[in-house]
Amino acid sequence: MPGEAPVDENRPVEPPWWGTRERTVARDRLSRDAIVDTALGIIDAEGVDAVTVRRLARELDTGAASLYWHVASKEQILELVYDRILGEIPFPEPDPAHWEDQIRGVARASYDVFARHADAALLSIGTVPLGPNGLRMIEWMLALLRGAGAPDPIAGFFGDLLGRFIDASVLEEARARDQLDPEQMAMMADHIRSLPAERFPNIVAMIPTMFSGDASSRFELGLDFLLDGLRVHIPTDG
Repeated sequence: MPGEAPVDENRPVEPPWWGTRERTVARDRLSRDAIVDTALGIIDAEGVDAVTVRRLARELDTGAASLYWHVASKEQILELVYDRILGEIPFPEPDPAHWEDQIRGVARASYDVFARHADAALLSIGTVPLGPNGLRMIEWMLALLRGAGAPDPIAGFFGDLLGRFIDASVLEEARARDQLDPEQMAMMADHIRSLPAERFPNIVAMIPTMFSGDASSRFELGLDFLLDGLRVHIPTDG
């Protein structure tokens, strides 16, 4: 309509509960981006539990009240951090003809991104990613799978299942790295090898396999299982 401002189609679409407030000149040195940067730095160094409003205020040399001018709560800060991390994942232009290769590539990239950020995968638990980067991720997956012919129930839920698998893989590896030192691992291996074969024949027989491979190979195996299950829902030519 005449007189209406044009819509910027490239402007990030943010959920209304994030909110924005007019900045004053005195507050220009503190911004939502600065808060997110600082929170992400704390997570990378010490983990999600280390992020508190008091800690952020101290790191930013300000007071909690100033932070609350830009964000509503600690929960919102963590939601913003999660969306920031999602923004590090590269998404190619959806190509339904190559859906499997594209999902595999994005899954590997997602694993690598979250592995760089300590236990930040915890931020996805119980969260619906509706920030700008979360929406980009969801739209990409739906475009790819619906374009490949996947039924809507499958297209709608596969991305969530894949995300849970990636989160669990990253967190399990982080836990093993942080909480199980080489001595503990050696003790566990010695215990398993000492099991009586007559009582645990299958465990004993599988010892060489159980102690082979690494986190990457296990991730690839799980990804294969997921893609094998998805494949049966994708129409094939002819």
